[in-house]
Order: sequence, then structure tokens, then C-alpha cells
Amino acid sequence: MRSKSSAEIVVSLLKKKGKTLCLAESITGGGLASAITDIAGSSEIFLGGFVTYSEKSKLKFLEIPKRLITKHTVVSEEVAIDMANSIREQFGADYAISTTGVAGPGSAYGQKAGTVWVAIADRKNCVAIALNISGDRATVRNSTIESALAAFSRILRA
Repeated sequence: MRSKSSAEIVVSLLKKKGKTLCLAESITGGGLASAITDIAGSSEIFLGGFVTYSEKSKLKFLEIPKRLITKHTVVSEEVAIDMANSIREQFGADYAISTTGVAGPGSAYGQKAGTVWVAIADRKNCVAIALNISGDRATVRNSTIESALAAFSRILRA
């Protein structure tokens, strides 16, 4: 018997709790939403999300304050937290996950490839997780998706 994927675990836990999820993705480019929606029955818990890959889209659709980006860059704990809180409020979801980082190759925003922030928000709190992932672009993106889902499943089990 195969073990459940992190996405299957998240969907199952959210269903059991009767809770909903939305996403604000940057580095993962919709991959996190794809992982969730690959699971049968995910429509019961997944409200939707935004892929805000550019700074402009973060400003417009997530209403991230320009001053926050100017001070910390889009690849920061502060922006990841604001992304998660903003999307959760817009969708009225119980939980939100955001991802921002540098997939590479090379560096951007003064950060090296593999620098990633994931934020997970509920109605009261938001936690941010720093990741430093080695590997090529696909590895960084896929590891971010898996890390975000694993961290979220731990939160849901607590």
C-alpha cells in the first residue's frame, strides 16, 4: 500500500476539520494549487488563489504595500506574511499559504537561488518558514511545494 502524499494528507485533514484553504503563489507558479487540485474532492476545501509572480501583481492583486517591498524585497519574511494574510482575507478562507523566493539560476533581489519564504496564515496567526534549497530551478520549486505542504500538515495535526 502506498503512503499518502503531503497534498492528500492536507486535503484529508482540512475535510475532517471542515476548513478551507487559499493560496498566494510566486516562486511555485501555481504548482502548489496543482498539487492540491490533483486530489479528488479538493473542491470541498480549496477556494482558489493567485499566482502573483511579478512585483506588480503582488502590489495590484494582493495589495502588498510598496513600502514593504522597497524595505524588505519580495523575497522576505515580511512580504510572505503579508501575502498569506491578504489572500486569506480576500477569499475568507480559514487558512492561506504563500510562497516567495528565488528559483534560479543565479540570484535576484539580493538573494541567492534557493532562498525561499513560505507563510501559513489562519484567522489569528501567521507563521513564516525560511528555506534554503540546493539544486536546479525545478528542484527548488518542487521542494518548496513539498516543504509548504509538509509544514501545513504539521500545523493541521497540532
